[in-house]
Amino acid sequence: MDVVDKVRTGVLDHFGVDASGVDSASVTFLGLEPIEILRIVDGDLVHYVTLGGSRHPMGDPGDLMADPVRGPRAELVLTLRSGTGAASGLVRALGVLVAAPAVEGVVLQADALLDLGEPMWVNSPFTAVLLSDSDIPEVVLPEPADPVRYLTVTPVTGTEAAWVRVRGAQALRDAWAEAGIDVHDPARGAASL
Repeated sequence: MDVVDKVRTGVLDHFGVDASGVDSASVTFLGLEPIEILRIVDGDLVHYVTLGGSRHPMGDPGDLMADPVRGPRAELVLTLRSGTGAASGLVRALGVLVAAPAVEGVVLQADALLDLGEPMWVNSPFTAVLLSDSDIPEVVLPEPADPVRYLTVTPVTGTEAAWVRVRGAQALRDAWAEAGIDVHDPARGAASL
């Protein structure tokens, strides 16, 4: 079983669904293997899960020889309320984010702020994302490979991204909690900072 198959099995098991009940889309970027985005409906929530970012370990782009086995591996999970307008462009945006390690040498990790430079989906106020740990368990790979971690993607506005740069990721999470902001609502406004 290859890495992507193990990751697919892990995420489907976590949500208690089988492949027949899951929609998927694929995005490709020149020079990279296809990235699949699963769409898993879970009551009033929809989970968008990447598959393919963990095929290869993330590493320092300055290394002359990348280790083909050792190094952190990650996939992304975005959870939004269903029926609230997130649509066109979302799959591509998630593909861009999970491909960032291969394209830009970025290491995906909790508290990372990634700027998309454009709306995450059509008419979205969100142009960046904040990553955090996910409750989906790691997928263990055969030694000596590192396990695959899932990271939660939370869309943020330009103002919120600036707040993270100045105050840190936890300060923004605290502001969301204090204001009672539902970060799963794609129609939400920005936190008053």
